[in-house]
Amino acid sequence: MRMLNPRPLLGLTSLLLTALSLTAFPAHGQAPTEQATTSAGLRVYLDCQRCDFDFIREQVPTVDYVRDPNVADLHVLVTQQQTGGGGSEYTFQFIGLGDLAPRTDTLRYTSQQTDSDDEVRRGYVRTFGLGLVRYLAYATQTEGIDLQFIGTENAVAVPMTQDDPWNLWVFRTGMSGELEGESLERSRQLDGSLSASRTTPDFKVDVNFRGEYEWQEFDDEEDDGSITSRSTSTTEIDGSVTAVWSVGPHWSWGLSADAGSDTRSNQDLYVRGGPALEYSLYPYAEATSRQITALYRVGVATFEYQDTTVFGQLAETRPQHSLGISADFRQPWGEWVLSVEGSHYLDDIDQHRVDVFSNLEIRLFRGFNLDIRGNVARVKDQIYLPIGDIDPVDRFTGRVELGTDFEYSVQVGFSFTFGSVFNNVVNPRIRTGGGRRFFE
Repeated sequence: MRMLNPRPLLGLTSLLLTALSLTAFPAHGQAPTEQATTSAGLRVYLDCQRCDFDFIREQVPTVDYVRDPNVADLHVLVTQQQTGGGGSEYTFQFIGLGDLAPRTDTLRYTSQQTDSDDEVRRGYVRTFGLGLVRYLAYATQTEGIDLQFIGTENAVAVPMTQDDPWNLWVFRTGMSGELEGESLERSRQLDGSLSASRTTPDFKVDVNFRGEYEWQEFDDEEDDGSITSRSTSTTEIDGSVTAVWSVGPHWSWGLSADAGSDTRSNQDLYVRGGPALEYSLYPYAEATSRQITALYRVGVATFEYQDTTVFGQLAETRPQHSLGISADFRQPWGEWVLSVEGSHYLDDIDQHRVDVFSNLEIRLFRGFNLDIRGNVARVKDQIYLPIGDIDPVDRFTGRVELGTDFEYSVQVGFSFTFGSVFNNVVNPRIRTGGGRRFFE
């Protein structure tokens, strides 16, 4: 069952608000009516990356949806995070602008893992509509709104606790295969995963297992016309378990361990594990909109190698630790993510690694968005690299990891939208953008 957790908008102790119908709010399966281009009503900028925007406009057509927050009366920022049960929690931040400032509200809707896509979108549309009521009233735009109430004698009580035969455990599994080929090259790939998790406000545990096998074969034609075939394969298997305990609104501590095999990194077996401590500058309850955390981990790593490494080792056990600081802000002006992590082996600080990642999406001015993403890493901890020359085929196919001192990547993009600021009308006819292109 989906859970709706909005802050009460009216002090009605004997009534439960169970349905909100805004103008042409059709029943399930009913076709929407034609919509006017504008209604000179409340201007809403809906800032949601993972919502079904067409469905929202069809179901809640009373307001005017605009593409530019600078001309809006109300900015609705929607953020999403996964719940322990495999569903999603949608947080709706209603931010009044202009004459409606500084009125703000925060409503939440939680879906379950077993909900269909249609059930999920109807749930967050109901939450979105409920949050609009206050602002429509302040904007004196109450015509066309129909609120339905059910007395307490007809209300269905939701028990605070329920009998759960799974005891809050959630399991997920998946498997995929891929087969490709052409005249001189063939490949096969198999992937599988299994995970289990249990989440409560004070404790969570995650168990994950995944495996990947990839095989490639190449044909070379010799001078005498004969065909020589060469094949390569890589296998990667990894299992991990993480347990985390809450220590107040800002602190958490946990234990983690993982083990596996990675032929590409010359590792027949690796086992790592140890404790971790995290501090969050802002309370964890605000994680959907802003978060700054510092995470420290310390532990021991054991390796068994396929071939002798450049340091002359076939097996070794090393102590290591890491410190990571990350920031994530999702605000009306855009989103910014920055993380910095450094790690090294405790018995040799020269064998270290530093990673920096950042993603900035910002609205510079009306209709213009800039997106910059990049990462850079200083790599000095490849203790697993095999000694000796690397086969050219393995180098070409990426079967063996190559030594490097650094890694980097940069992406820059922008978008510019202009024209009418209104986008109320929904017309789904002859959609384009995927599959075969009929007009080149």
